[in-house]
Amino acid sequence: MSLTRRDVAGKSAITGAGVALAGSVGVLATAPNTLAAADIESTEAEPAHGGHHGVGYGPLIPDPNGILALPAGFTYRIITYSGRTKLEPGEFTPSHHDGTAAFAGPRGATLLVNNHELKGPRSAWRYPVPLTEGLVYDPAASGGCTVVEVRRDQVAEWVGIAGTSTNCAGGSTPWGTWLTCEETEDRAGQNGMTKDHGYVFEVDPADRRANLDPRPVKALGRYAHEAVVIDPRRGHAYLTEDAAGPNGLLYRWTPPEGFRHGRGRFRTLADDAGVLQAFKCCDSGGKFVDDLSRATKTGTVYGVDWVDVPDPDAQTVAVRKQFTDGQVTRARKLEGMWWGDGGAYVVSSYARVESPVQHDGQVWFYDPRRRTLTLKVLLGVHRDPSGDGDSDGPDNITVSPYGGLVVAEDGEGGQHLFGATESGRTYPIARNELNIGTEDEPEYGEFTGVTFSPDGTTLFVNIQTPGIMLAVTGPWMRRKRA
Repeated sequence: MSLTRRDVAGKSAITGAGVALAGSVGVLATAPNTLAAADIESTEAEPAHGGHHGVGYGPLIPDPNGILALPAGFTYRIITYSGRTKLEPGEFTPSHHDGTAAFAGPRGATLLVNNHELKGPRSAWRYPVPLTEGLVYDPAASGGCTVVEVRRDQVAEWVGIAGTSTNCAGGSTPWGTWLTCEETEDRAGQNGMTKDHGYVFEVDPADRRANLDPRPVKALGRYAHEAVVIDPRRGHAYLTEDAAGPNGLLYRWTPPEGFRHGRGRFRTLADDAGVLQAFKCCDSGGKFVDDLSRATKTGTVYGVDWVDVPDPDAQTVAVRKQFTDGQVTRARKLEGMWWGDGGAYVVSSYARVESPVQHDGQVWFYDPRRRTLTLKVLLGVHRDPSGDGDSDGPDNITVSPYGGLVVAEDGEGGQHLFGATESGRTYPIARNELNIGTEDEPEYGEFTGVTFSPDGTTLFVNIQTPGIMLAVTGPWMRRKRA
């Protein structure tokens, strides 16, 4: 994401600490009314990772190379490093790694599509995405995606799309492609751009020719996109918006009648194809919920309706501003999403003065069959979110093949990857030790792009600044219910 807690003023009046995670990731969608509740305002909440004997992989061990602290038995490998590793034509790897997904490649390789969250003109960045011929949308823009092919003893990297802006979380598709999302609303003539931005583009990691002449999927709307998932059964696309003034929205796109998803099919859509809608929630008593921060207990379940977007391309008014109070539900910093357990996990990274209630992070689960949204993870506002036991600002997430969730942190203080078991307990997986600040005022870049390899043996994760992709391996094991 481009805006973090460090950019937002205001202190919290809430003094809750720690993480409250309800229930089993595998069971959450089927038993929303049985979840344990935890009060965000409680000062007795357990630390995120501390005090849970037998859960997780043990304490994090400092890295002598100063990059990634991991539990005993785990190791990492640097896959790409901005300004050090190079693309096939010889240019340096672009910077500011963000959303990533892994796909099975030829002859046992893993193909990863890696977003580069670079906003505005190319002159603003030392390592923008190179303008590879035939793969450029707007030659003035600095962002895009690279495709990384990882084999046992070698790595290759090339451009998947260039000339896009602020490529943030994105999402994979059931047919093996990547949807890269622009987290911007810049129009042609703004910030040096020569075309309108704020769209979703499709990138095929396995077919370079399919990426030629990139075109935005305008049917999915033009706004500050963050992440997207596809419902493989119903064909809906769900999309998050990371914006404020007013807070952003969760969207659903319904394809037109007779449309069939698949490789290259988005290119066949008319700009106004299908129906784009924003969500509207109500509580168990039927009362309208104006903002997701109103939920202060895990296990909270809202009913969801969908309201048509008047102008998805936002020709005159930003999409989120096309609704009056009472028409839609809002949420601060809607970030990463991941499809799993028959629905979409959705992150609201944190809430501050622009929200009714303050918190340090939420993870929700949308059940499309029941049309319900259930609060699964709630992080109370921390006094000192710097230790391995205190997490804040969840961002990218993935569903682990070993059970539970893996969450990338972008908050204050230290930056962590943490896991959540199927029984609802949490544990540290990694800590960023690369100080990009000073000795007196240390600063650590956020984790992004957390994703497992197709065979589940490797966890890929990025450190956004300066831009490093890492492969973590070790004694992964299925989490026991505890």
